Amino acid sequence: MGIKLSVRSLLSSITRHDINNQLTVILGYLEIMSDMPPGPLIEEYFRKVSTAAKRISSMIRFTKEYEDIGVSDPAWQDCRTLVETSEKQAPLGNIKVNNEFPPGTEVFADPLVFKVFYNLMDNAFRYGGKITTIRFSALFHEDDLVIVCEDDGVGVPAVDKEKIFERGFGKNTGLGLAISREILSLSGITINENGGPGQGARFEITVPKEMWRMAKNGASWQVQSGP
Repeated sequence: MGIKLSVRSLLSSITRHDINNQLTVILGYLEIMSDMPPGPLIEEYFRKVSTAAKRISSMIRFTKEYEDIGVSDPAWQDCRTLVETSEKQAPLGNIKVNNEFPPGTEVFADPLVFKVFYNLMDNAFRYGGKITTIRFSALFHEDDLVIVCEDDGVGVPAVDKEKIFERGFGKNTGLGLAISREILSLSGITINENGGPGQGARFEITVPKEMWRMAKNGASWQVQSGP
């Protein structure tokens, strides 16, 4: 219950803090513009006001999408289905998604966990550069399942590997990966970025042994061993 409340508190804090910041920007520029003659400078300020207004709209949509985090109890979620569902919604362009999860691989997580897979795809599309492929696979490391999402893009600089999980980092709302980490934490699942420099991004989601299973109607053990 405490974790659920913390996630909702995070969303509430995001809404109040970030929207208030953007409103301050809008009001500040409008005050300046009220005494300015027409010209290139006032046009620039108008664009800044418009950008701030769009960010507010984006943040409201974002919090609306995630307002149900923790409302429903965690349940068993099929990993292949999570990728397929997210792939249909993500803005991928010509990027190919390789879904290499063994059939029957399931994790015990909040129903909104599909948003984690969506955010990983969306993040790759926005920041991966000349990316062509996103690959989802699974490693069996001791008793844990490690879900791997990797791409062939530009990768994440070493100094940003933890910053990308902080709210407000990056463009747009900068909330996707921060909320993804919170959604996973509801089931004690962790996520980190461990890609090598210039080798593309590599997100590793570690699922504790009691939070994953191979469904009875799934394939036999085909999960690779981890390092």
